[in-house]
Amino acid sequence: MKTVGIIGGAGFIGSYVTRQFLESGFKVKVSAMDISNKEKYAHLSGLPNAANMEIAPLDVQNIDQLKAFAAGCDILVHSGTPFQLEVEDVQRDLLDPTIKGTENFLQVVSETPTVKKVVFIASVAAHNTDFPMPAPGFAPDHVYSEKDKPYYSQESIPYCQAKYYADQAVRKFTQENPAPGFDIVTVSPVGVMGNQLSGRGDSTSMGIQFLFKNKLAPNPFIQMFYDLDVNWALVDVADVAESVYKAATLPNLHGKHYLITSESYRVSDISLMLNGKEPVGKPSTVYSNALATNDLGVHFKPAKTPLHQYAEATEGVAAG
Repeated sequence: MKTVGIIGGAGFIGSYVTRQFLESGFKVKVSAMDISNKEKYAHLSGLPNAANMEIAPLDVQNIDQLKAFAAGCDILVHSGTPFQLEVEDVQRDLLDPTIKGTENFLQVVSETPTVKKVVFIASVAAHNTDFPMPAPGFAPDHVYSEKDKPYYSQESIPYCQAKYYADQAVRKFTQENPAPGFDIVTVSPVGVMGNQLSGRGDSTSMGIQFLFKNKLAPNPFIQMFYDLDVNWALVDVADVAESVYKAATLPNLHGKHYLITSESYRVSDISLMLNGKEPVGKPSTVYSNALATNDLGVHFKPAKTPLHQYAEATEGVAAG
């Protein structure tokens, strides 16, 4: 039985990744920043084959803890970057854990002989820090793909900048180490939608769905999406987990980057679907999933699938 270590394996996306590997017969090691805070990962004990899972303490900025976490793992999945739009201290709470944590992680993996595959769960922000807005310089109907040069702006929100810099650190490492003894694959999801596996309310992805469902705008940043009726690229969280699993288990993918995406809809239509209604407009393609479909064999669900699932799960739950 092979062992996979999943950094961030109790989060919104990470929980689905943990479930995918457990169901596929892996031993799974899940990281916890504070192992005494059992509420953060209690939901994982109800997953299939949870007896094959362990929870291990990990601060990605702590080299010794990283070494202990990586020891004995055949596969490592890094999904530990917190998706946060607002933080008290950008450098301390977002940039340092994301960028330095990635650099530390790569150093440790290079020194861990059991590891044969590493999967980074990046973000579409690594390709376009202005997401969900279009990147300047492209035609309005441009379909973004992995061939496009990543777009970066210092005016973008700190989370997107952090994901960009972390991804650049991974790209630099793979360029400088064409045969490091293990494969590195990066998957970059667009706006991830669906239901959470935990009962917690601290997921930003769930928070965005709640805001859009109820047409709430707690700040000018969110209000802008309604005012412009932004065309937002979406993907089912379960499809993200399948993509991670395929990237981790298929051979000959070293250095590959995959956009993980389904359809795009206007925010007004997303609001309708989050309320169980049909969209007024038609879906479009803003980001291409052709490479992921071809290489990983993932068949992405229509965007309405996770949105309607959220609607069913939250029926009767409205803003108070």
